[in-house]
Amino acid sequence: MKEALAALLTAALLVAQNPRNPPAPAPKEPVKFTVTTQLVTINLSAKDKDGNRMTGLKPGDFILSEDGKKQKIAICEYQKLDNTPVGQADPKSTPPANPPVGQADPKGTLPANPAAPPATPTTIAAGKPGEIKYKDRRLLVLYFDMTSMPLQDQIRAQENAMRFVRTDMTAADTVAVMSFTNRLNLLQDFTTDRDLISKAVNSLIAGEGSDLAAATDDSATTGAAYTADDTEFNIFNADRKLVALQSAIKALGALPEKKGLMYFSSGFTKSGVENESQMRATTNAAIRYNVALFPVDARGLSAASGDATKGAGSAAGAFAGGGIAAITKLRASQETLHTLAADTGGKEFLDNNDLAAGIVQAQKEINDYYILGYYSTNQALDGQYRRIKVELANNAGKTARLDYRPGYFAGKEFKQFTASDRERQLQEALLLGDPMTDLSLQLELNYFRLAQDRYFVPLEAKIPGSEIDLARHGDIESARLDFIGQVTDSKNKVVRQVRDNLEVKLKGVTAAELAKKNLAYDSGFELAPGTYTVKFLARENVTGKMGTFETKFVIPDLAAEKSWLPISSVVLSNQIEAQSTAVATGNQDKKAMANHPLIQNGQKIVPSVTRAFRRDQTLYVYLEAFEPEAPQPLQTTVSFYRGKTKVFETPMQAPKDGFKAQAKVQPIKLSIPLTALEPGRYTCQVSVIDVQSQKVAFWRAPVAVLP
Repeated sequence: MKEALAALLTAALLVAQNPRNPPAPAPKEPVKFTVTTQLVTINLSAKDKDGNRMTGLKPGDFILSEDGKKQKIAICEYQKLDNTPVGQADPKSTPPANPPVGQADPKGTLPANPAAPPATPTTIAAGKPGEIKYKDRRLLVLYFDMTSMPLQDQIRAQENAMRFVRTDMTAADTVAVMSFTNRLNLLQDFTTDRDLISKAVNSLIAGEGSDLAAATDDSATTGAAYTADDTEFNIFNADRKLVALQSAIKALGALPEKKGLMYFSSGFTKSGVENESQMRATTNAAIRYNVALFPVDARGLSAASGDATKGAGSAAGAFAGGGIAAITKLRASQETLHTLAADTGGKEFLDNNDLAAGIVQAQKEINDYYILGYYSTNQALDGQYRRIKVELANNAGKTARLDYRPGYFAGKEFKQFTASDRERQLQEALLLGDPMTDLSLQLELNYFRLAQDRYFVPLEAKIPGSEIDLARHGDIESARLDFIGQVTDSKNKVVRQVRDNLEVKLKGVTAAELAKKNLAYDSGFELAPGTYTVKFLARENVTGKMGTFETKFVIPDLAAEKSWLPISSVVLSNQIEAQSTAVATGNQDKKAMANHPLIQNGQKIVPSVTRAFRRDQTLYVYLEAFEPEAPQPLQTTVSFYRGKTKVFETPMQAPKDGFKAQAKVQPIKLSIPLTALEPGRYTCQVSVIDVQSQKVAFWRAPVAVLP
């Protein structure tokens, strides 16, 4: 997909704007332009001082500059959208008789349940070179996130989408249909044919992917693309939804027109150590490729119990702990939907059973607009940010409101970078608000108390080996991964920094072997209790792909804990290795690394990071309890839950490792064969009980057990 998009618009920047413009006569012939690496396109809306859309503007009516230098406008294309309802007499306007909801269409463009992902991602077809394909058309995408919707919500979304197609489509509406199950699927490219749109919507299989919606999704995994070998990177829900959505947005980037994407979802909650960069990367891609997101909550009107078909009970019950918890959970699951809409110029549609009205809402938001294009006079591929300014030439333009994206980043080939360029790029990329997500990167942070006011924070980064597969071409014997990171406190002051690199030997390693491995990088530093932001960036130094991971991180003041037994983070692992064979360990603070709690007697416990394990593996659990009354009364057990049902629990065990009397620290190590667990998703709970003081501690996290 990336290659196809690059061939179409290598550096053409598609800019998102407020979609309200006044009508104007359309030109007799479609405006064509030559696609080059220096073409910049802008979608622009214009309103006068009274808020009315301005129509009939020509190239001479605009003054456009880049970095203060005036540019010649080569394209001034007006998109006039006809909102007349589609006539029922139109033979293409009446959909065929609907098969039962959930029944697969035997003539669909893609198999309903493919056995394996395609060789290349789904691609939206662009027009002929140099042509705006969809003149005077409103481009709408019906996107069904099946992994976030249980069965009843999938059916509700499907039925309402069909109702929109039957009754609410206008003459200007051109619709595409996408879904996300175990992969991103293009069910129908843009078309005005309601027969084809209906077939695509009806080809959705009710229940497909709904098992993922029922699973816990409060752990984040990020990746720029999905491959069969990166299973543990793609196992959890939160970021994989955003990555799939970002891939769909990039596919739409082949078209310079405005696009509105209806995101049918039942919401999802991000919690734990999550990659905030992925949310920003998704919204930034939508802005860059001119896609406004319109999330539609497929749950409709939800009662406190989560089912709008049932009453919430008495007022007292609604405000009891369960009712408040249910409402809080509902709002948290809608927060991401709100962010997607607010940051991309769309609107969310929540708490309403008429989901088709959500599509109509998006339909009304996308109106007439201009497409401006120019060939930049600055032909340097320097990767720098360039500011765009557009004004109206006449005096009345001083009071006009013009909405457009104010700039873009120029391209630059990584192979042309000098050593100083590469170092500068790392430093600048770390400070950019625009995250990098071309390289899949996952991070795990933990904390272990060293003293009353001092904690050691191990940092473990993991990158799938398939990410450096391209580096093996050309008989390259090794590739290098560069790492740079920083930790800032609540006042945005930089308190710790990381700068390192990792050499990856490729000689004698096949592509298949490399794709099954993960590259791990380990570092650590000491911090005081508090709230921090950790931003970490990795770059593969042959192709130049970069990935950013950013997250909030809180170190509690365990010395102040009186009610509960204070414990460290809990580390889950399936690998214990000799420290001498570790892939890469940061050596920025050797004194701090000497206190690394996961390195003992030359052996290192390698955190899983993704928390995905196989049944034939042993799960290693490590944590530390602080200031117990005595070491022996401590008892620990590990439980696994599916929903509220406990499916497995280990016997109570006393710690076997020696109590560190001076530091008042009791290490706790457990090993659990996973053969007793069926493949699936679980919530893992670690419980520690101090028998003497009757204090307890609990820790929970989602895990996945693979076949």
